[in-house]
Amino acid sequence: MPNGSPLSRSPFHGAATGSYSAPDARRQRRYPGQIARRSRQELSEKPRHRSRVPTGRLERIARIGWMAGEFALGGAAEGARRFMGRRDSRAGSVFLTGANARRLARRLSRMRGAAMKVGQLLSLEGDDMLPPEFSEALSILRSAADMMPASQVRRALAREYGKGWQSRFRHFDLEPIAAASIGQVHAAVAADGRELALKLQYPGVARSINSDVDNLAAMLRVTHILPVDIDVSGIIAEAKRQLRREADYLAEAAHLDRYRKLVADDPRVLVPRVHADLTTARVLAMDFIRGRPIEDVRGPEHPQELRDSIGQCLQRLMFRELFEFGFMQTDPNFSNYLLVPETGQVALLDFGAAQEIPRELADLYARLFRSALDGDRSELRNVVTELGFVDAQERAHRVEGLLDLILLVCEPLRHKGEYDFGSSDLPSRAREAGFELAFRRGFLRPPPPQTMFLHRKLGGTFFLCARIRARANARALIEPFLDAR
Repeated sequence: MPNGSPLSRSPFHGAATGSYSAPDARRQRRYPGQIARRSRQELSEKPRHRSRVPTGRLERIARIGWMAGEFALGGAAEGARRFMGRRDSRAGSVFLTGANARRLARRLSRMRGAAMKVGQLLSLEGDDMLPPEFSEALSILRSAADMMPASQVRRALAREYGKGWQSRFRHFDLEPIAAASIGQVHAAVAADGRELALKLQYPGVARSINSDVDNLAAMLRVTHILPVDIDVSGIIAEAKRQLRREADYLAEAAHLDRYRKLVADDPRVLVPRVHADLTTARVLAMDFIRGRPIEDVRGPEHPQELRDSIGQCLQRLMFRELFEFGFMQTDPNFSNYLLVPETGQVALLDFGAAQEIPRELADLYARLFRSALDGDRSELRNVVTELGFVDAQERAHRVEGLLDLILLVCEPLRHKGEYDFGSSDLPSRAREAGFELAFRRGFLRPPPPQTMFLHRKLGGTFFLCARIRARANARALIEPFLDAR
């Protein structure tokens, strides 16, 4: 685009999509911030693909059917290659290949909504039952989805704000600064000058949750990605419930307000304010926070002390959520965190997955962690039974294998002194132990549904600390919370 065009001079440079700006040139000159341009540099790499979100139930069902057909063809091709001796015939399922995973990830990133969210969960939770190549190929779903075309963005805004919605803003960038499974984020400046991040929900997402989850789960079973002999109905029901919560932006706004108050005493944590006058059930208006992706601190130009400080902050905050707040943000996706360089604060951006932690559940986890720290297998056996991981009829060798796995994954808590998350090979050892428990000892019981998202936060915080190469004395951080109970 020529540099002299009016669009290229707009503080909200929107590339091919353009941007809306108030016509008052004096206001443009008084606003030199160029929020959108900075946000793309400071928040994350912008989405690379643009596609219309399929909104109709039948259209979304058809796309899942198309995915199933692609999987079948991919499996047939892999079977033929093995028959011809080009691949190891002793390998696993012909469906569980990297090529099929890449096809699945591509399709889900274009569908967005609950279908993509299930793919994200699979990439996070499937390590014990999926080949590493398959899990790794799905991992792209954690970072970026296709973005909506500008025409669909305009229609969505008109539905929420009515005709003339542009009058609410001095500037609105039609190109998102981030795109995820449920919605995408746009930078904007309100008519009164407030700098905002607006999360805009994809059209049709909320009403397609049940059908998306059911149809995708059926496809995953047919293709043996989900083991057919495991009853996952409870987990599917919990996933639907959580997805409905994530699609309710008014509920998320309430979560943001509540969480801001809970962490008001911690100067290291920053939570954006909600702007209620521009928030609806499908648009969430928040403060625009300038920061860097938290992963950037892993670079050698950043001191180890900074990485350690962030790791300690994240660990302590997780324990406060579980044992003090009774309220937890359960989606530790890396993109949900920013580092504010000027203050050293960690900014938390997404509260769609925030949920209550019942006192009874927190008490059980306090007992679980205490028994793990003390190496008390008898008490640990009692706790996992009360939590519903096993029942009284479970074979002893399977229960003992589960206890071994729990003690293993509690390694950072059991370690005395600073634990080096960045150099730990715990994930690979836990994956091997989980595979041993599931497929050699035959323990294929799914986790209790009420623990699924809690475990996502516990495991995700470990991976985040490992990603930034942090060191933290997790034992010293958790013990005051356990002693207080």
